[in-house]
Amino acid sequence: MNVFNTFLNDESGAVTVDWVVLTAAIVGLGIAVLTSVGGGTTSLASKVSGSLDGTTMPTTVMPNFN
Repeated sequence: MNVFNTFLNDESGAVTVDWVVLTAAIVGLGIAVLTSVGGGTTSLASKVSGSLDGTTMPTTVMPNFN
């Protein structure tokens, strides 16, 4: 019976469990944010790409210093 009571009163692994739960919550929140923002960034990237497709870049001739 003494071994059982010692086991119940031992809290050495409680901090580890807390950190695992906290880390899992942070990872889950990060995945949720990436999922919700992902569609908007894809749409914005498509709009920027379409805008840049019709743009021409000016070309300049570099002087020859030789």
